[in-house]
Amino acid sequence: MSSLRQQALKLLARREHSRAELAQKLSANADKEDLASVLDQLEQTGLLSDQRLAEAYLRGHAARFGLAKLKLNLRAKGIPAELIERCLAEGAADAAMASEEERAAQVWRQKFRQPPADQRSWAQQARFLQARGFSSDVIAKTLKAVAEDAA
Repeated sequence: MSSLRQQALKLLARREHSRAELAQKLSANADKEDLASVLDQLEQTGLLSDQRLAEAYLRGHAARFGLAKLKLNLRAKGIPAELIERCLAEGAADAAMASEEERAAQVWRQKFRQPPADQRSWAQQARFLQARGFSSDVIAKTLKAVAEDAA
C-alpha cells in the first residue's frame, strides 16, 4: 500500500488530479480496497481535492473557453456536476472571471481582429467560437457587436 501511496504522490506532484483521474491511473496496480483507502487518506490530508482541481482549472482556462467547454472538460476529469456548478458560480462572482460575452469578445479579438466580411467568414468565426465552448446566443451577440463597432 505504501508503494501505491508513493505512486499517487508522484502523480500529484506533477499536477492536480481529481479523485477519479487518480483512481483510473492507479487502478491497474492495486485492488479496490487499498486504492480507496489511499485516496481517502490523500483527501483527508488535503493532498487530493476535486474542488481545488476545479478552481485551478477554471482560473487557468476560463479566459480562453466558454462555459460549455469548461463544464465538458471538468466532467471528463471526473468532477461531479454539482461541484462544477458551484465552482462556476463562485468564479462568476469573482472579479477576475469576466462575463461570457466579454470572454468571447476577447477570444475573438485574439484570433480575428477583423469583423466578418461575408456569410462565409461569419460562419467561420462563429464555428471557431462554438468550438471554444461559447453558446450560440453569445456568439451572435459578439459578432453583432464586432460588426457594429467596425461600422
